[in-house]
Amino acid sequence: MRIFITGIAGFLGSHLAHHYIKKGYEVIGNDTLTGGYRDNIPKNAKFYEVPCEDNEKLKKLFKGVDVVIHTAAYAHEGLSLFSPHIITSNIIGGSVSVFSAAISERVKRIVHCSSMARYGEIKPPFKETDEPKPVDPYGIAKLASEKILINLCEVHDVEYNIAIPHNIIGPNQKYDDPFRNVASIMINLILQNRNPIIYGDGNQKRSFSDVRDCINCIDSMVTHEDIKSQIINIGPGEENYITINRLFEIISNKLQFNKKPEFYPDRANEVKYPLCSSKKAEKLLGYKTKYSVEQSIDTIIQYIKERGTRKFLYNYDLEIINDKTPETWKNRLF
Repeated sequence: MRIFITGIAGFLGSHLAHHYIKKGYEVIGNDTLTGGYRDNIPKNAKFYEVPCEDNEKLKKLFKGVDVVIHTAAYAHEGLSLFSPHIITSNIIGGSVSVFSAAISERVKRIVHCSSMARYGEIKPPFKETDEPKPVDPYGIAKLASEKILINLCEVHDVEYNIAIPHNIIGPNQKYDDPFRNVASIMINLILQNRNPIIYGDGNQKRSFSDVRDCINCIDSMVTHEDIKSQIINIGPGEENYITINRLFEIISNKLQFNKKPEFYPDRANEVKYPLCSSKKAEKLLGYKTKYSVEQSIDTIIQYIKERGTRKFLYNYDLEIINDKTPETWKNRLF
């Protein structure tokens, strides 16, 4: 099987690439290296530094490909309220370019990695049958991309699946990005003996998913003939659902960091208690939470220690700057 992974240098994309290389598949991928690292890419994978928005180049790369896994995204939910053009152009424009090229080249199946941001501020736990109500441009763009994929695949007789990962953590995650990846940001700061920053009171919760628990689920959505035309939440339910304050405690204890975090005002439109139901994944994909948050944190600490701490890179310009723009971003405090 020939598998093409968009965002192959990124966190999820690189883990999937290593997974399929081990299975003996031919793996090809693209990335702009904006949200990932070149050394995340397996040596045996074919890599092209091409943006998803380049439809004509993608058509050439997709020739003879069986399945396209679309993981590439400017996955910046909070930032999308202040840089909406940059983020949504990538999410919608890049995604539609990928879908169009794949369908044009007669790819058998497209597996699209969406986001729990699609659900927005609805009653948790979020179920796949719930009506989404996204509260920011990123979530709106992700949902729109899903709908375009479904429309195109139904018209052109192409198989599809949509995975909804949530708060995936583990090694290979970009830890010098000041706009996302809270666990990696905290670890990178603490290893530099700098105080982590928490927005609001820190009692907002997240359900953290170890990347190792997610890969087999996505694999089933890629390879299983009977699993198609599905939207499935990928990740734990209540098992790893903890506050940001608790996340800081876990990390600081492991790194023997005795200082307190710095608290800043709430970010605009932050969904405080996002939680997805895992029942459908358990039933269709055999999902089971094997790794605790503590075990996931251990892998991130090891990864960052081995690579070395890094200064934070502000790769995205703020388009809207006002009193609602987080001070941490305006003044580049990370």
